[in-house]
Amino acid sequence: MSQAQENKAAFMRLHDAMNSGDVEVMAKTIDEVVAPDVLIRTPLPIGATGAEALKQVWTVLLRAFPDLHVAVEDLIAEGDRVVSRNTVTGTNRGEYMGRPPTGRPVTYNEIFIFRFAGGRIAETWGVVDVLAQMRQLGVIPA
Repeated sequence: MSQAQENKAAFMRLHDAMNSGDVEVMAKTIDEVVAPDVLIRTPLPIGATGAEALKQVWTVLLRAFPDLHVAVEDLIAEGDRVVSRNTVTGTNRGEYMGRPPTGRPVTYNEIFIFRFAGGRIAETWGVVDVLAQMRQLGVIPA
């Protein structure tokens, strides 16, 4: 198996954990496939860094959107990089970004690039359509 194929397989383990809806499964999988000191190049509204930051992000997301589902539309791997273009869906059932639940469904797009080192995710870059998410939640007028 090539490095690109191994990296894709590791990403898919993380992806399956994302869609499990289980914070514990997500945290365990992050520990296995993400370097503890991963560099996250996407601005996050939390104080933690590295793998702990990813765990906090997923805890917040799964609390706010218990039915969160990430559908991979494109998955491209070359060398030490994996790129994933996703469609994310969920229903806002819990507090999110300081706001009470709306009960509204959301669908938004995101693209992430993952750099692997030693078989684990060492660096990430992400572009998430937060504007679409906020519009669908009613935070920003359509």
